[in-house]
Amino acid sequence: MKATALARRATRSLWAGWIRPLALPILGILAAKSALADINYVPTGSMKPTILEGDVVVVNKLAYDLKVPFTRHRLAEWSAPARGDIVVCFSPEDGVRLVKRVVALAGDTVELRDDVLVLNGTSLAYAPLAVTASGVRDLEPAELRSALFARETLGESAHSMMVLPARPARRNFGPVVVPSDHCLVLGDNRDNSRDSRYFGFMPVERIVGRAEAVFVSGDLDHWLRPRFGRFCTALE
Repeated sequence: MKATALARRATRSLWAGWIRPLALPILGILAAKSALADINYVPTGSMKPTILEGDVVVVNKLAYDLKVPFTRHRLAEWSAPARGDIVVCFSPEDGVRLVKRVVALAGDTVELRDDVLVLNGTSLAYAPLAVTASGVRDLEPAELRSALFARETLGESAHSMMVLPARPARRNFGPVVVPSDHCLVLGDNRDNSRDSRYFGFMPVERIVGRAEAVFVSGDLDHWLRPRFGRFCTALE
């Protein structure tokens, strides 16, 4: 009986002294991470050279709307994903959390011809990208030798992208028309990305927010050696 009484007093003391005072702040932090802003660890290279394996990116969850915390129910909406935005989203195929680039919006006609994007009948412009460019210079020598890099102009902005000519990949699709309330997303590592070419159009409701910057970065091939040059750098 004494042991039971002691256990009850210890439980009450733990609740009153630690759990109850911390519960509300913790709930507030989790709600803010769910609805306002968060960080997202990127374990794959589908967005190289823009985002590398081991990058932790900052996600602006207020970029397009305000959702009820811990749900996808929208309280308000003030914007929509734009061409060129890097978004965090849930795959309609299996629910896996992804980081991809929006390349086409509802009503757009889009196709891919030998890794060249054609949007509404016009091929996008491509320019050479130096191996000293941000992201590219952090790649392993073997990958630098096997890849081709370019600056792809999408609307009013340009971003880095790469292709892997020796790798089997889906380099052609379409033309297709993006349906209402959807967009088409691709990886910047065009020949090594599972994206809309495989799982179809991305429902806008499955987009969590916009990736804005690299917060921190660790090189997975070298025991998480910090890539200090990538810390707190904006994404384009």
